[in-house]
Amino acid sequence: MSSPFKTSFFTTLKEYILVALGITLYVTGWVIFLIPNNLVGGGVTGIGTIIQYATGFNVGYSFFIINGILLVIAFFVMGSGFGGKTIMAIIIASVGLRVLPGLVPESISQSLAIDNGKLLSTIIGAIMSGIGIGMSMSQGGSTGGTDIIALMVNKYKNISPGRMILLIDVVIIVSSFFVPSYKVDGSLVPWTDKFTGVIYGLILVTVCGNVVDIYLSGTKQSVQLFIFSHKYEEIADCITKNLHRGVTVLPAKGWYTKEESHVLMIMTRKTDLNLVLRYIKSIDPNAFLSVASISGVYGNGFEAIKSKPKKVTLD
Repeated sequence: MSSPFKTSFFTTLKEYILVALGITLYVTGWVIFLIPNNLVGGGVTGIGTIIQYATGFNVGYSFFIINGILLVIAFFVMGSGFGGKTIMAIIIASVGLRVLPGLVPESISQSLAIDNGKLLSTIIGAIMSGIGIGMSMSQGGSTGGTDIIALMVNKYKNISPGRMILLIDVVIIVSSFFVPSYKVDGSLVPWTDKFTGVIYGLILVTVCGNVVDIYLSGTKQSVQLFIFSHKYEEIADCITKNLHRGVTVLPAKGWYTKEESHVLMIMTRKTDLNLVLRYIKSIDPNAFLSVASISGVYGNGFEAIKSKPKKVTLD
């Protein structure tokens, strides 16, 4: 049986690994599909690309500088746990945006992105970015920028993170139309291409925002278990000590045997279901249980009920 310390350590390690993988996927989508096509997206990366297309200043540098300022603000709002994961995410993204373009052969970007056209590159890049952002946010991290703002707002309001990101990013993309842009060969991008670039950018953030919401809604699914076992006390102690989940013990009576017994009711994340089942099997292989998928679980350990308190007036 694993100790609570080991369980907590591996859980934290898993979160940091998933954040790193999400950021890597996010950066890869930008480097291979979006930047080679002179496309502009939202967030700090979108601002960085606008700066890069106009001045040549690498997006990795501007990404790091702008996010550093936003991170200081988020540190006080979201806490040190948020800051630790997001600092790592920002460093990985900044280094990736600076280094990865030199590591990816031009033939790959040419065949996968440029030859397939801007529309397909926009969709693929948006999907990769959305999954990457979703992976990071689901573990309490962020790719920075508008993600930080979305998480801060979501902490106090029931506003979809993907929708919040979309609203902010539209302003960034539209502003790119008024900033001069230059291609790799140094030629000025005509206003017609900039106009279509804005359209592609709006498609990008729309797809990305919806992918974020789909990913986050999937990772937040919960399950409800009813467990029938004569070793209910051992199972309940194991769940509370190792998974840190609450267990409700309900009195029951088997009508066929007329025996008094107890039933355990547990609420947990769907991602933890296999671990719960392994614990139960290790204690009582003959345990009888039912599992049901549920949504809208609020309270300690799950989703918080975010509502603005009503003002009370005294007559």
